[in-house]
Amino acid sequence: MQDSLYVALSAQVALERRLTTIADNVANASTVGFRATQVKFEEVLTGPLSDSTAFVRTGGTYLSTAKGGFKQTGAELDFAIRGDAWFSLQSPDGQIMTRDGRFSLTPEGQLVSVEGYPVLDAGGSPLQINAAAGPVVVSGDGFIRQNGQQVGALGLFEFDPGPNFVRYGNSGVVATGSAEAVVDLASAGVVQGFVEDSNVNPVLEMSRLIMVQRAFEGASAAIKQTESTFGQAVRTLGGGNG
Repeated sequence: MQDSLYVALSAQVALERRLTTIADNVANASTVGFRATQVKFEEVLTGPLSDSTAFVRTGGTYLSTAKGGFKQTGAELDFAIRGDAWFSLQSPDGQIMTRDGRFSLTPEGQLVSVEGYPVLDAGGSPLQINAAAGPVVVSGDGFIRQNGQQVGALGLFEFDPGPNFVRYGNSGVVATGSAEAVVDLASAGVVQGFVEDSNVNPVLEMSRLIMVQRAFEGASAAIKQTESTFGQAVRTLGGGNG
């Protein structure tokens, strides 16, 4: 009887975490470059296999690898990434990876993100562009040219956020692991004048939200039933001892 209570409680803890991630996904359905959070659930068995009890445990969060759609903006310093790669930013808290390519130039000619963080090149250095040297043209391989002359290159990096990653800003991820510059530019590149939409599917997330809420209510009902059974047992034993 106690096992049923613990199983229901473990389910509620896991479902509460799932509710939190779904709510965050829905809130960021319109955030440029945002990738949805998914939760991995694991089954934990106790006791012999012939008489075991299964508990639910969250095995950690991970980022969805689904690509968001491209939206054309026509802006000279807006970029979307083609393939599985990331832009890299220099923040006060270290290197940040992002798929949000909405950049701009400071008066000093530094290329920065919407939060004002310097954008890095493949070598890990902040990019500098002379705003007075003509229109900025970026080819699919990320090379930046002005008046036909190469003046720099957008850094594209391979990065695996791994489980239990840490978000930063609107759609960034803290680079806790190693981020390596992309060398195979056939598999990844940039598209100028476009940005990548969030990969969150609001309709799917709302249906998941309803399913999780119903499952949470079911676990709550199971706990109430177990408590009622405990109470009945106590009253019965108390009456018998009287």
